[in-house]
Formats: sequence, C-alpha cells, structure tokens
Amino acid sequence: MRSKKRLLYATLMMGVLISCGQSKQESQEEGALKSGNPILEGWYADPEGIIYGDTYWIYPTRSDLYEKQTFFDCFSSKDLVHWTKHSSIIDTAEVKWAKKAMWAPSVICKDGKYYLFFGANDVHEVEIGGIGVAVSDRPEGPYKDLLGKPLINEIVNGAQPIDQFVYHDVDNGEYYMYYGGWRHCNVVRLKEDFTGLRPFEDGTIYKEITPENYVEGPFMFKKNGKYYFMWSEGSWGEPDYSVAYAIADSPFGPFNRIGKILQQDPEVATSAGHHSLFHVPNTNEYYIVYHRRPLGDNARDHRATCIDKLTFDKDGFINPVKMTFEGVEARPIH
Repeated sequence: MRSKKRLLYATLMMGVLISCGQSKQESQEEGALKSGNPILEGWYADPEGIIYGDTYWIYPTRSDLYEKQTFFDCFSSKDLVHWTKHSSIIDTAEVKWAKKAMWAPSVICKDGKYYLFFGANDVHEVEIGGIGVAVSDRPEGPYKDLLGKPLINEIVNGAQPIDQFVYHDVDNGEYYMYYGGWRHCNVVRLKEDFTGLRPFEDGTIYKEITPENYVEGPFMFKKNGKYYFMWSEGSWGEPDYSVAYAIADSPFGPFNRIGKILQQDPEVATSAGHHSLFHVPNTNEYYIVYHRRPLGDNARDHRATCIDKLTFDKDGFINPVKMTFEGVEARPIH
C-alpha cells in the first residue's frame, strides 16, 4: 500500500512539473543555468520588479481569496535564478483601515527610505479603501503604514483606486503615480514625502490618460527619451488577459495604442498579464516579470509569477514576448 502511495505521489508531482514548467536543475542540465518558470514557489500575481543596488526584488500579490489576501511577501535575488523569500513584510494588523484584498504593490526608494504603495479592500463607492503607502528602512521591511488612511480613496474619472505604479522621471525629478481599474487610468503628481498629491501646473490633481482597450495594471518606463506606457487588457480571470503598450513624447501622452506584446500561448500558458520590467543598469537588457495560469488549470487564484526576456526592434518598438518554461539565464548585476 505504501509503495502504491509513493507511486501515485510521484505521478502527481510529475504532472505538476510538466504543467508548471522546468526546474532550475533541469534547465542547468541543458546548458546555462536558467530560472525556470514559474520563478516563485506558490501562487503569486501582479509582480512588481525593481533593482536596488546589486539585487533584484519582486513584490507580488499573494493570489488567494480576498479574505486571505491580507499580507505581502517579497523575494530577492542576485542573479534572477535563486530567489529568497521574505515573509509577511506588511499585513492588515499594521494597516488598520485595510480589512482584506491587499494587492498589486508598487515600490520605490527615495532618500534612503523604501516605500511600498498598495491597493487594499476591493473599493467601491462609499467604501473605505483604495491606495495606501507604507515605509521601511530596508527593502525587505517590515513596512509601517505611512498615513493611517488611504492616499487615494475616491473614484475619480471612473478609475477604481487600485493597481498603482509609481514612476520617477529622472529628467524633471517628478514622481508620478499611474493607477486605475475599471477601464480608466489616471496620473497624479506625488508630494516630495509621498504623504499626498499636489496639483499640476494647470491646477488639476487628476489627469485621465486612458488609452484604447486599457483595463488595469499600468506600467511606465523611459527609453531613448520616449515614454513607454504599458497596461493589461481583458479580464484577469480569463485566458485573454494580456499586455499592450503605447509610446509618447510626454508622461501624460497621448498614449496611442500600438498593440499587444504579451498574451496567451496554447502551448505554454493562458492569462498572461499584470507585469513589470527589470532593466539592467547601463545595458539594453530588459526582462518582463508577469503572472500567468498553467494550462488546464481553471482555479480562480492559481496565478504564477514568471520571467522572460523583453526585446526591441531597430525602430524602438517592443517585440512580442515569447513565453517559456525555461525562463532566463542567470544574470548578476555588475
């Protein structure tokens, strides 16, 4: 009986490995050491990737029922292959106004402090919730609630206050925050200490910059003087979840949709979206970090964090991303 159980367990585990991807060891045997996909153990979504010094960091949503989604873990790596988990860097015991559904963090370092912006509570009209901000002396926390209340609680221009991305425009020193669910996206200007919002030159606080087909998950980066604005399309619970982008001369657009660069692959995974990027300093190397669903797995919260290369053509347009089971090769930061 015991041997039959062992055989059954081995068979089940083999199925999991086939459906989820390759292990680091399997990838190593084929040549260069690779990360394999998924890169994080467990169900994690909405990964925010950032480089602090010589270390890669990922801050994801714990993908679970909203009632259990009450804390954040984060992960660090020196090479994109070996990841260290840092558990429960902040939770609802610290964020008193957050009852459930802490999700989609965005992080940034300023003046020696580490800031974590996050959504909490599935906020609707007259509900407390929205976008909060926490601070720590270390990237792995623990983080403390900075305000004791949401930074943005209201619904403006139809944008649910979730899925924030904080962008530092080094050319003008400004810190902008792009955010929004429900097919609307706003940009706001953050105060120097991140305790509130400040008006734009025309006196407005919120600017709507929603591109065609936008749903949620905004992300911004700058390359060769151009602003690349990215977002997720489709429904996060459906196979057609995907990532599209636009290019503009201004952080406020107009962002005219160019097309999709990440979407489901019937041979690899479905529901590929809500991404971020690593850009290795002083190189043209980019990596896209995103979540996807294993083939044949329809469980609501079974989303896995993965990584693949992001490349550009000769004109600066983003090439379609090829999702892989192998992931990427080890890449220390020098």
